[in-house]
Amino acid sequence: MKKILCLCTTLMLAMLALVGCSSSNESNDDKIKVIMVTSVGGVNDQSFNQSSWEGLQQIKKDFDNIEVSYIESKQEAEYAANLETAVDDGADLILATGFPLQDAVLKAAKDYPEQKFAIVDVDYGDETPDNVACISFAEEQAGYVVGLVAGKETKTNKVGFIGGMDNVVIERFEAGYKAGVAEANPDCEVKVQYANTYSDQAKGKSIAQQMYSNGIDIIFSAAGDTGVGAIEAAKEQNLFAIGVDRDQSSLAPENILTSAMKKVNEGVYNAVKLLAEDKFTGGTTLRYGLEDNSIGLAPTTDNLSEETLNYVNGKIEEIVNGKIIVPNK
Repeated sequence: MKKILCLCTTLMLAMLALVGCSSSNESNDDKIKVIMVTSVGGVNDQSFNQSSWEGLQQIKKDFDNIEVSYIESKQEAEYAANLETAVDDGADLILATGFPLQDAVLKAAKDYPEQKFAIVDVDYGDETPDNVACISFAEEQAGYVVGLVAGKETKTNKVGFIGGMDNVVIERFEAGYKAGVAEANPDCEVKVQYANTYSDQAKGKSIAQQMYSNGIDIIFSAAGDTGVGAIEAAKEQNLFAIGVDRDQSSLAPENILTSAMKKVNEGVYNAVKLLAEDKFTGGTTLRYGLEDNSIGLAPTTDNLSEETLNYVNGKIEEIVNGKIIVPNK
C-alpha cells in the first residue's frame, strides 16, 4: 500500500509540474515580441534610432504583454542579416528605423510574407507590401519651421544645412528649410553640404567648422549622429546650431536655437499599439505632420526671442490651415 501511495504522489507531482510548465509557456506565448533593427548610427544616436527606441520603451511600460528589444546595425551590409535574425528570433513585429533600410525591408517582406514589418521614414506608396506598415513624416514642414527660425535669428545673413545621406527624406528637410529661410529673410544665403553618412561625428564637425569659418552663424543638421559633430563645432565657435528629430538642446544648452522635432517615438508607439489592439494593417502608411503636432519646434526655446516664436507660431497656423503649402523638393 505504501508503494502505491508513493507512486500516486509521484505521479501527481509530475502532473503539477507539467501544468506549471504549460502555464508558463502559454504566458510567454501571449507576449507580443517587437524587435527593432536600427540603421547605422546605433540606438544612442541622439536622433531617429534613439527616438524610435524611446517609443518602444514607453509602450512596454504601458502594455504588460509587450516585449521589446533591438539589434544594432554597425554597417549597411548588416541590414539584411539583422532582419533575418529578427525573423528567426520569433518577432511578431520587426521595426526598421530609417530610410537606409528600405531595400532590405522590401526584400525581407517578400521573402517572409507572414512576418509583420514596420519601417520609419519610408513610404513605398502603391508598392507597399501587405505585411508592411510605413511610418512617414512631413519633414519639409519640420525643415520649414526651423528655417523660419534661422532666417529670423541670423546676424550674418548666411546659414547652413548639413545633410546625412542624400535621399528623399533629407531632401525634404532641405527643401523645407530653404523655403522657411527665404520666407523669413529673402536676403539670407543658404549653404548646403551632404556628409554622405549618418554616423561620423568627426565629419559633421569638420563640415560645420568650415561653414562657420565662412561667415555662417547658424547650421541646421539633418544627419543623425553626424549632426552631433556639427553641434560640437557650434559650442567651440560659440555660434548656433539647430537639432533634428528630437530635442537636442541638452547637447549644447547655450548653442542650440531649437530642434526640428519629428516625434518618431509617437509614430512607433502608435504602430505597435495597433498591433497590440489587433488593428495592425499592412500595405498602409501612417502619416504625421504639423496638423497633429507630430512635428514642429522643440519645447526648449530659451535661446529664441519672443518675436521669433510669435512669428513662427503664426506661420505654423497658416500651414495647418492650408494657407501655406511647404515644398518638399
